Amino acid sequence: MSKLSRVVASSTALISTAVFSEYGLNMTEGVTSVSRDIYGLHMMVFWICVAIAIIVFGVMAYSLYTHRKSKGFKAANFHESTKAEFLWTAIPVIILIVMAIPASKVLIDLEDTSKAQMTIKITGHQWKWQYDYPKEGISFISNLAKSSKNSLKSDTKPQHYLLEVDKRLVLPVDTSIRFLITSNDVIHNWWVAEFGVKQDANPGFINDAWAQVDKIGVYRGQCAELCGKDHGFMPIVVEVVSKADYAAWVAKEQASAAAAVASATKTWSKAELMTKGKSVYEANCAGCHKIDGSGIPPIFPAMKDSVIANGPALEHMKIVLHGKGGMPTFKMLGDSDLASVITYERNAFGNTGSVVQPSDVKSVR
Repeated sequence: MSKLSRVVASSTALISTAVFSEYGLNMTEGVTSVSRDIYGLHMMVFWICVAIAIIVFGVMAYSLYTHRKSKGFKAANFHESTKAEFLWTAIPVIILIVMAIPASKVLIDLEDTSKAQMTIKITGHQWKWQYDYPKEGISFISNLAKSSKNSLKSDTKPQHYLLEVDKRLVLPVDTSIRFLITSNDVIHNWWVAEFGVKQDANPGFINDAWAQVDKIGVYRGQCAELCGKDHGFMPIVVEVVSKADYAAWVAKEQASAAAAVASATKTWSKAELMTKGKSVYEANCAGCHKIDGSGIPPIFPAMKDSVIANGPALEHMKIVLHGKGGMPTFKMLGDSDLASVITYERNAFGNTGSVVQPSDVKSVR
């Protein structure tokens, strides 16, 4: 394609209405009291700035036109006007005070989590989110949805491409929720624009935020801190449901958690471990070691014909549990999940390693 053709194509794309299909001119008003307070503060400051601009540029335009040289006016020559200096100092100070009072109220409200009715702990991992409900005894990992992973190199993209997960954070409507946000490795940032929540997840430190969502629906966000090669592949999806539906979801998750605990005490067949391990591998390991086990050498070695996968099971378990080099720890996964994925890695891709049971993983933790 010639240079002129590229310029024409680029210009056509820029003026196309499709480019502006999701274009907006303002902030998201949101679905929480916090987000609406932020939006209201933003609009107040915006209109104050508009009024200042109209007055200042209006006076400038009037002065330039009325006192122009063609009418015979000559420029005044004066220096150090006490009155002028007082006015251009006092007026901005008054304006800043007017803006500071409501801004301080919003900032104080943002930090006040004392009225929270429930707490959720959010932990960032490379590159996924972990959600813990301490009171309910629920904990799970939220990964990028398989539909998005499978279409990374495809021309056909699914709905909500890179903005869908395999397990959503579920919250009850009209409930004040405190979020405790931290990280297991590097700095992440948990951001859901419609909640008015954007908080860094720092390793070894806990930040908190709160929100009370008053509208049932699905809300999407993203990690807003550059956290590594898959930074763009750790979306946030929050499903807000009625209190009755939330209670039903909690009961279902608690039953699943109890089943997971029970499954960690039984002896699994190799076929069961391989089936479960394949899904765990694709959700947690394929991003670095690839779906076919070829890896991304030299940072992420291939699983195919791997010395680790074909060597002693104890060494393999230690690496998966505690990480090594660029590989993060996966000890947040349950014993049965770890046993199945380790077994899968040791027996898929042409490997001939041994079978690992959940009891083996538990003994190495």
